[in-house]
Amino acid sequence: MTSPAPEDVFGIWHETLLRVRYAETDKMGIVYYANYLVWFEIGRTEYCRARGFSYRDMEEDDESFLVVAESYCRYKAPCYYDDELIIRTHVTELRRRSVRFGYEIVRAADGQVVAEGETGHVVTDPNGRVRSVPEHFAQGLLAAPILKSHLSGAVVPKESAPE
Repeated sequence: MTSPAPEDVFGIWHETLLRVRYAETDKMGIVYYANYLVWFEIGRTEYCRARGFSYRDMEEDDESFLVVAESYCRYKAPCYYDDELIIRTHVTELRRRSVRFGYEIVRAADGQVVAEGETGHVVTDPNGRVRSVPEHFAQGLLAAPILKSHLSGAVVPKESAPE
């Protein structure tokens, strides 16, 4: 099941808008570094939801769990309280038992990419044993969105990303 869809499917980004809360900043007023991983999760969750399914569906209907096996984040510029951020998410790799998501976090006010990263996931059963991605969820991950992005209502291809 490695890349069973056309290559351009991996270039479709889903965008989610959020605003930095005061609780997400440190004493200097800068976003605490671990919050970026939480925002990656928000982006990942909304990516799936836009394609008509949720993590809960996978867990309840198929007893399949997306376990984070690795994560990476490169911080490029600071974020501050009340900044509006665009969390851009897409699938970069889909294999029989794993999936990898890519992310960009963009400050809405000036288009600055403030962070970018990836998470790698393996699919497990309730006992923690690695298993295959259920076929209908694999198809959903690679499908075009059926719900609009939480931003402008459009899914933005990579080429039009802010520089």
